Amino acid sequence: VVEEVRDFLLERVAACEALGIHRDRLWIDPGFGFGKTLAHNLQLLAHLDRLVDTGIPVLVGLSRKSMIGAILDKPVEERLPGSIATALIAATKGAAIVRVHDVGATADALKVLTAVSGVR
Repeated sequence: VVEEVRDFLLERVAACEALGIHRDRLWIDPGFGFGKTLAHNLQLLAHLDRLVDTGIPVLVGLSRKSMIGAILDKPVEERLPGSIATALIAATKGAAIVRVHDVGATADALKVLTAVSGVR
């Protein structure tokens, strides 16, 4: 599914470019949860670097998604830990933007990740 999504997104980028929209104005979003199974979503997250490798900034929206509910067996209002975990995974794999509901908690977790990642 990763290559299928990658190919589709690159086709859409090419269509935008054909209309005169410069590549540096574009972002790609793999569309977690849209017509995908849990296995598809997990594959996309695990191999997000394949989309990042396109050189086009990747936006990821995983906050409170049903895939988190399926993994944790939790209702929407109890998915914060899973949402933060997926945001950290996406950031580690190179996502340029993570769309979230719980901005403060996610930003704090990303600050810690950034601090630790910067230590040599």
